[in-house]
Amino acid sequence: MKSLIKYIAGTILTLSVLSSCHKLDLKVETQLTPETFPQTDQHFIQLTGQVYVQLRQNWGTDYFFMQSLSTDESIMPARGGNWYDGGRFEQHHKHTWDKDNGHVNSGWSWLSGTISKANQSLFLLESAPASSGKVAAVAELRATRALAFFMMMDLWGNIPIVTSFGETTSPETKSRTEVFNFIEAELKDVLPNLSITTGATTYGRPTKYTAYAILAKMYLNAEVYTGTARYNEAAAMCDAIISATGTPFSLETDYHKMFFIDNGSQIKEFIFAIPYDPGFSNGYMFYARYSLPRSLQAKYSLKHTPSAPMSTLPEYYANFNDPNDKRNAQWITGPQFKFDGSPVTVLTTKKGYDQFYTGSDGGDTLTYKVNIMPNVTLRDASRPFDAGNDEIAWNMGYRNNKFYCDSTSSNRNQNNDVPIFRYADILLMKAEANLRGAIPTLGQTALSLVNQVRAARTTSPAWAAVTLEDLYKERCREMAWECWHRNDMIRFGKFEGKWGFKTDAQTFHRLMPIPASAMILNPKLKQNPGYN
Repeated sequence: MKSLIKYIAGTILTLSVLSSCHKLDLKVETQLTPETFPQTDQHFIQLTGQVYVQLRQNWGTDYFFMQSLSTDESIMPARGGNWYDGGRFEQHHKHTWDKDNGHVNSGWSWLSGTISKANQSLFLLESAPASSGKVAAVAELRATRALAFFMMMDLWGNIPIVTSFGETTSPETKSRTEVFNFIEAELKDVLPNLSITTGATTYGRPTKYTAYAILAKMYLNAEVYTGTARYNEAAAMCDAIISATGTPFSLETDYHKMFFIDNGSQIKEFIFAIPYDPGFSNGYMFYARYSLPRSLQAKYSLKHTPSAPMSTLPEYYANFNDPNDKRNAQWITGPQFKFDGSPVTVLTTKKGYDQFYTGSDGGDTLTYKVNIMPNVTLRDASRPFDAGNDEIAWNMGYRNNKFYCDSTSSNRNQNNDVPIFRYADILLMKAEANLRGAIPTLGQTALSLVNQVRAARTTSPAWAAVTLEDLYKERCREMAWECWHRNDMIRFGKFEGKWGFKTDAQTFHRLMPIPASAMILNPKLKQNPGYN
């Protein structure tokens, strides 16, 4: 599972040296030159490494926050001032972000950096000898770059299109439609040269099926992105995966095992995933750190205390209303018990349990039986967006443990790999495309596709009918914590709704602002409408 990370760990230094070789004012003091690297198929594979390392950097932090905290899926209130961080998490929840939001800035830099590193690697490949390995490496790099462009287009809409390395002139902002058309053309161009091999040898690298999945997402959202619906093409891209020779993908029977710390290339649902390893600092997978209650550290034998600021909202959890659904187990709710059945307790004081307790015996000890409550309330009026700093506050809001906490890690990072595209998502996307007007194909209907997913997830009877609202709720159950909920809410017209403490309903917030730092570096960028 982690072999890709270990294989490419030394690549960054090599590329740094080679980049210097193209600066004429620097003296070359190494035998590594463009004449010696990259020259072989092994070199070509290594050359793609820096791009995959860059891609994994901020997925589980800035990108996760922008895609999840901006929806009813999650909330991160301050607790006793902890995790307020200048209001950036409050801004996500209330849709009051601006061009100075830290995650908006670092997210833009991260994805721009991914594109830049892809351009650098492609530049270094230009003078390499022709071979099938070179062709494959070029296709992989362009597909990964297209994914980064897609993620930027989804968040910011109007962005520059940069495809060359070492360009000294500032690029201009392109319209969302222009970016859409560029990504589509790129993926179609490289499709013939992408591998159809799945499993350990291509795990963590884009294959032909990755390109199909990106295109499926683009076509399903085309009406949002460009104003033109393209549901038949969305269904066609899903069909290219569903009907692939050899049936490389299938639904996993154990939903939770997919997201455990030992997941990887053996997971038949993963079309494209990001490998993580806590032994490497170039990328953080922190989901349990954010979500797991502090009181459960001992139960799960963790070597660190979870920070515990993130929970879900009752509005989102309401979708988990089938008692027979296996996916319910991803949530930590209600009274907590150890694995031996005894209650989880915290030794505190009456005031430690409730900071607003006014009795004279506030210092008396109290054994609190941990109970994770569904609602999040802001109880500390002396601090902004603050739930308080007591056991009541720290145990507010149901918690997600889908990416199961990692007791093997010596730090807060986790071994769990994170899927970007899964087979279940493909089936649900095709079902949605059909409901929105795509012509049924392969003998499948929206109902049969949704029931196929549900058959693997719940023992409840198959549905007799399905609506778009039913499908939306099914996507909430299936795709929780996988960075697609914002995308879904916008497409289903729910992003302007009310949840938690959010009241904003302005549609311009469907796009993030171009960061202030980016506009300073590049005066040609044009700010998105609605932002100063």
